[in-house]
Amino acid sequence: MNTPQLHRLINVISALLHPKTGCPWDLEQTHKSLLPFLLEESYEFMNAVENGNDNEMKDEIGDVLLQVLLHAEIASKESRFDLESVAENLANKMIRRHPHVFEDNAKSISEAEVKTNWQKIKQEEKSKSSDNKPVINNDDLCFPSLYSSYKIGKKTRRLNFDWDEVSQVMYKVEEEWQELKEELAPAKPNKERIAEELGDFLFSTAQLARHLDLDPEEVLRSANKKFVNRFQSMEKLIGDDDLDINNLDQSQLDHYWALVKRMS
Repeated sequence: MNTPQLHRLINVISALLHPKTGCPWDLEQTHKSLLPFLLEESYEFMNAVENGNDNEMKDEIGDVLLQVLLHAEIASKESRFDLESVAENLANKMIRRHPHVFEDNAKSISEAEVKTNWQKIKQEEKSKSSDNKPVINNDDLCFPSLYSSYKIGKKTRRLNFDWDEVSQVMYKVEEEWQELKEELAPAKPNKERIAEELGDFLFSTAQLARHLDLDPEEVLRSANKKFVNRFQSMEKLIGDDDLDINNLDQSQLDHYWALVKRMS
């Protein structure tokens, strides 16, 4: 594969991080300071995929690649690792996890068998480097919070530490909701206690989604999209009536929101 533009991009990133002639902003960045951008760009690429827009996808995956190259270049400046060692490590991992493709005795294999083998090989790799980590550990917290709750629940399910029926989870959600309401009841509620009970409620709700074979992260994304679409429709109705949304009170906004809900 001929990739002159990729090599050009690598040289551009290297120039941005040159200690004497590079960009002052880029030179101030660290792995930690760049994390919000990696997360943001990843979500923007996901949104582009969902929109089915190739130009947006190309642009956003480029922004994700930028983050990868910045992290690799920062590490390279400190002689810890570089893009070449990252590529080597990834290539070795892909070959190791796809014996059905790269081994001489490769044979026909179904998609289900590929997934099973992938998990088995991945678990073997983790076992070798686990250093006696607890079964559930900080690695389970590296995802967005709602998705982490979902993943933790899936793991406890495999360990037989889970509810047997959806109705039991529904009861738990109700229980956590009641405890949250109790914390909200006093004239001067304790914000820390409210935060704790709200967290318990959200965690239980994620487990309810899991027991319903739903991904809570995707469910919430869909709800967010529905709200945005309805709000945009409301803004259009308000504009069609020659009104400014910024000048309307709550009752007027509620009126237009009700109109939109009846239309959708």
